[in-house]
Amino acid sequence: MTLAAEPSTPTKPGQDHKLRRDLGFWSLTGIAFGGIIGSGWLFGAFYGAAAAGPAAVLSWIIAGAALTLIALVLVELGAGTPESGGMVRWPLLANGPLAGTLIGWAVLLAVANSMAAQASAVVQYADRYLSGLYVDNALSVSGKAAGAGLLAVLVVLNWFGVKLFARLNFAVTVIKVLVPVVTVVALLVASFHPGNVSAGGGLAPYGWSASLTAIAGAGIIYALNGFATPIELSGEARNPRRDIPRAVLTAIVLSVALNVVLQIAFVLAVPEGSLGSGGWAGLNFSSPFGELALLLNLGWLATLIYADAVFSPSGSTYVMVAAGSRETYGVAKNGAIPRRFAAVHDRAGVPRNAMALNFALSMVCLLPATRWQEIIGVVGVLALLTYSLCTVAAGSFRVAAPERLAGWVRGLRWIAPAGFVVGSELVYWASWQTLRTALPVLMAAMFLFVALRRRQLDLAAELRTGAWLLAFLGWLFVLSGLGTFGGSGVVPAPWDTVAVALCGLLTYHWGVRSGAAYLRRHPL
Repeated sequence: MTLAAEPSTPTKPGQDHKLRRDLGFWSLTGIAFGGIIGSGWLFGAFYGAAAAGPAAVLSWIIAGAALTLIALVLVELGAGTPESGGMVRWPLLANGPLAGTLIGWAVLLAVANSMAAQASAVVQYADRYLSGLYVDNALSVSGKAAGAGLLAVLVVLNWFGVKLFARLNFAVTVIKVLVPVVTVVALLVASFHPGNVSAGGGLAPYGWSASLTAIAGAGIIYALNGFATPIELSGEARNPRRDIPRAVLTAIVLSVALNVVLQIAFVLAVPEGSLGSGGWAGLNFSSPFGELALLLNLGWLATLIYADAVFSPSGSTYVMVAAGSRETYGVAKNGAIPRRFAAVHDRAGVPRNAMALNFALSMVCLLPATRWQEIIGVVGVLALLTYSLCTVAAGSFRVAAPERLAGWVRGLRWIAPAGFVVGSELVYWASWQTLRTALPVLMAAMFLFVALRRRQLDLAAELRTGAWLLAFLGWLFVLSGLGTFGGSGVVPAPWDTVAVALCGLLTYHWGVRSGAAYLRRHPL
């Protein structure tokens, strides 16, 4: 396959020259898969079943297909314009400072909440060994302190450079994958009840739309979200054009397959009679796979799962600390936060200031939280919004700066808008209960943008350039409130989903046209 010529590197306000290109294909694949296999496998199947019943299997397949479509756009960007924190940087380069600021705040919130969610998952399972960490279905004060201590240790381990991080992560990932595989085999051998598919209300007891809501609300997107980690570390890859696409797509395929099998195993292994009048939503597990193993008298498996429940999310949080620091580094390069967070340590070659900021923000998210599921819904929405803006950036580059793309993905002309529409649908399906919190927070970032940049930019021109983005958040908010996914139902199904698709397609083309005009005024 012929790739486009290597683009000239634009002036970057950070310290990318201090970053070390130590990551090859296996390291990047391990980082992607290691980032995915964390707390998601421990809780995703349970919350998926509670939200959608056996139809949650479909949720994993839809989420995997959607993320593959979006990933094709992201790997095209990562391979063509490799830059640490790229998912924050590309919208700024292609669509201007307003897009860069909004996506920056979305990323900061997503990273902080993700770190807090992983720490919460570790503590919930660790309560088996240290009683008192998780009391009455909520993190105790000592549990929150334990979560904070875990995050502090993982920050210290990331403090000393990307090569040490990659080596430790690869070894950890190999171990992490073995436990869910053993869990699937053991559960299906010990307890196999095909009748569970029709018990508790049938295949889709809460309607087929529930399998869509579960994608974000039950943590399914969150469970697959680590696939983008190699893209965020693309500035430290030895051969990003060759290795990043292969690593990301390999990790998505393997992780979706693993989670589909885990969902099937959970549905079929639940003991007969456990589904009472409350059906799947009536199951009450704080440590789902561990407690299920105990119900089936698989004490050895429960011991293994509880041990891995501390080990596995800790490993993916280790990856998240590394990737999140590069994202925050990118936010600082965009000027959305002080430039001191765009500094790279001379000897370690890592953005330590950004890492420290993420730790502080994760504490803000962890301390008021009570449990894992309380945190992950907003994380999924913020991640999807970030991916959606990157598809618009790719479309803008294709029109006005094609040298910034790798030429790796054929059909980007239709893949990018399809990715934006799919991302918009996934955000909408997250339900009004989640969006009424997440979207106003991002809209408020516009006022921060005005306050921070009023003396540096022509604000009227920048607001015109970014008007499509404000409209995007606005119509998502309105349709969510009026639609059938937790809203008032004024716009009935399936017309609410059709309306989101049409608005998404129009918004994408508006954003690309605006971005292309911006690139012509501000060539890279």
